Amino acid sequence: MDNVNQTLYIPLYGKAYVSKKGVILRDEKAAEIWETEKFPLKGKSASKWLAYYMGMRAAVFDDWLRLRMREEKDALILHLGCGMDSRIHRVGAGEHSWYDVDFPQVMEERKRYYQESPSYRMLGADIREKRWLDQLPEKDCAIVVMEGVSMYLAPAELRGILAALGARFSRVHLLMDCYTVFAAKASRYKNPINDVGVTQVYGMDRPADLEENTGLCFVKEHEMTPAVLVDQLAGMEKRIFQKVFAGKISKKMYRLYEYQKK
Repeated sequence: MDNVNQTLYIPLYGKAYVSKKGVILRDEKAAEIWETEKFPLKGKSASKWLAYYMGMRAAVFDDWLRLRMREEKDALILHLGCGMDSRIHRVGAGEHSWYDVDFPQVMEERKRYYQESPSYRMLGADIREKRWLDQLPEKDCAIVVMEGVSMYLAPAELRGILAALGARFSRVHLLMDCYTVFAAKASRYKNPINDVGVTQVYGMDRPADLEENTGLCFVKEHEMTPAVLVDQLAGMEKRIFQKVFAGKISKKMYRLYEYQKK
């Protein structure tokens, strides 16, 4: 896989780490895959602090998705840039149709560990190309998760994906994390993704900028490191995480935005 695709091992390690430690997120599949793959992460990408952050990010996405699925009983679930994530196991499709989408190379790897079912499909595609949308079933509503994806997309590419979703569905609920402009600039010199060879990333400071010509509207910003999850850490680890990785410090680098089309 290329360098960008290899970044999928960083959140995989984080979820496996917190799951084995019994905090934040239960993800036995991540632990299983990590034990088998043992991709050689190094430096900050193997940090326990980043692992806690990745676990919290995943838990926040999971909770948001569960809520939207309860509200939209007939929605199509789209996990874009899914990598090796086991959200389909953690959340479950229920009565929904669920599509995990990522590059064909990633899907070849993913299919070693995941099986399709009548309600769950894996689609190998470049989400920047609109043709993949033609392979989806007809639905009015889509609930879209884009975790750890936007920072690898140029602004025009990201806007194009949102516009394609807005054109394809009558209703859209979308949650995605983004780097700030400051974080994107700093990432050229100091970022765990550098450890797998990635240096080009993008950020944004105005979530409303993505409303233009996409049909989607910015709804709200979500907390990436909510206290209920930070409180699962103990002692000095909790205090360090609160001071260095949570709250205002985190928001200077990393934001979590919800969009909607009604």
